[in-house]
Amino acid sequence: MAEKVRSFLEDAESFFERGREELERGIKQGDQYAIRDAAEKLWNAVVSAANALILHFLGVVPASHWERRKLLEKLEDLVQEAERLGLRDRYGARERYLHEMTFYDGIIDVDMLRREVERVRRYIEDVKRLINAQAPLAG
Repeated sequence: MAEKVRSFLEDAESFFERGREELERGIKQGDQYAIRDAAEKLWNAVVSAANALILHFLGVVPASHWERRKLLEKLEDLVQEAERLGLRDRYGARERYLHEMTFYDGIIDVDMLRREVERVRRYIEDVKRLINAQAPLAG
């Protein structure tokens, strides 16, 4: 299980770096499709980080965004720091701004997207810190 958690965290970092780089390139070139693809990579970074967190603490990998939200809710009931960090709400906010508004709806708000990059980075850092600070609840 620890190896799979590590793999999800590596994926999160990779998606983040690629998304961040593609976003800046897309903005510079005025390429809305590159910007939308970058937003989706940033969203996938959050998904991968959330998967790592849920797998570490609960011993399962969510099969859908709905299940991931429900498991993050459950995790917040069990791990006080997860609730304090607002990880479920932050997951939902990134889903809305990156996945839905930017990728699917094509709404390009450059200032918002640059703020989202920082928020995704902090989400990954908070997940890594929580995983490293607390033992799994499952198994």
